[in-house]
Amino acid sequence: MNSVSESINVEVPTVGESISEVQIGQWFKQEGEWIAEGEDLVEIETEKASVQIPAPTSGTLQGVLKNSEDFATVGEIIASIAPSEKPSGDNQAKPTANAAPEASAADQATTKDAAANPDATGNNVGSAKFVMPAAERLIEEHGLDASVISATGPGGRLLKEDVLGFIEGNQGANPAPTLDAPKTSQAITAPPVPRALAVENQSHRSEEIKPLSMLRRTIAARLVEAQQTAALLTTFNEIDMQPVMSIRKKYQDRFVERHGVKLGFMSFFAKAAVEALRRYPAVNAEVQGDHVLYRHYQDIGVAIGGGKGLVVPILRNVERMSFAEIELTISDFVKKASENRIQADDLIGGTFTISNGGVYGSLLSTPIVNPPQSGILGLHSIQQRPIAVDGEVVIRPMMYVALTYDHRIVDGREAVSFLKTIKDVIEDPSRLFLEL
Repeated sequence: MNSVSESINVEVPTVGESISEVQIGQWFKQEGEWIAEGEDLVEIETEKASVQIPAPTSGTLQGVLKNSEDFATVGEIIASIAPSEKPSGDNQAKPTANAAPEASAADQATTKDAAANPDATGNNVGSAKFVMPAAERLIEEHGLDASVISATGPGGRLLKEDVLGFIEGNQGANPAPTLDAPKTSQAITAPPVPRALAVENQSHRSEEIKPLSMLRRTIAARLVEAQQTAALLTTFNEIDMQPVMSIRKKYQDRFVERHGVKLGFMSFFAKAAVEALRRYPAVNAEVQGDHVLYRHYQDIGVAIGGGKGLVVPILRNVERMSFAEIELTISDFVKKASENRIQADDLIGGTFTISNGGVYGSLLSTPIVNPPQSGILGLHSIQQRPIAVDGEVVIRPMMYVALTYDHRIVDGREAVSFLKTIKDVIEDPSRLFLEL
């Protein structure tokens, strides 16, 4: 075995010019496990994306200093690897419970007892699995025995969901197995509380403290910044979605057959936004001290819900993109977001943002500008509502839209006219091709 002095440190790499701190995500290997050079070792979360750190050398993982959800700075050592050839057969290094950063105290004690008395481990099912911190807290709160709870997490990890399922499954049934409590010489005079009732009462009052993720910290900071530095105001309108819905219904099959992606609403709104931004460039501008930076291109951010929360990847030069290119790019971003593969470069920049809260059922909202941008368009759910058309009441699929803007450089007339342009284009999409 190589000595500690020969170990190779695993450091947090530089993942962006402005990023100095990251949050540790999932460890793909446990202490004592062998890993090949270049194989993903750990995932880290930045304020913009998830990044996998590969192993710098082949060897055995040791000295893990940061657990999942811990924070670390760029350049900080988070683990080390003892260089070695890949073991074969029985000589292969195996993870140990007392070395794994996520192993519970109960698991460590069980492992030590097993080492001292191998014959005592025959019926101790699950004694070597790793207990996640949230699961360990629940186990301690309810006095449970981790060894009798089935683990469903990767690598035999015992998850919070596993413990909650175990508790729910034992409510009203036989008392749950518990860890032996220290004996005391004092007699207990109070009547014992039925175990099932105690579990039921505690399960409805459990609490858990977790650090904010890098993504949520960044979102929180930027939203507070927007509220404190910009003069934000929101204006509203409503749009008859029948024309766009008719076009989608008429051409959907041919669009999918030719381009391999569905024709959605977002491409229509992105194109409508381009037209409105051209007419009212202040909404596409940025305040820089005592100056205003006007951009003659439209990089539009599209809010997407992903595995780690809401992200806003950027569609570059939307003014040059076709409907199919917009839909294909959004589809690719959605897939990457669901797999936590969004990269930092996908999120950098942007001159305007479109957020569709309608996919979650939102009827009306006031979106917050993403600084240093000066405007954000909020879309909402489509509902059948009665409206007056040519003096008659008809039922139409209507959508409320909202524009939040920075009143420092965008006045009310421009904001209202901007939103009216969006309405006119969506209600008569032929304007996009006739440039009206």
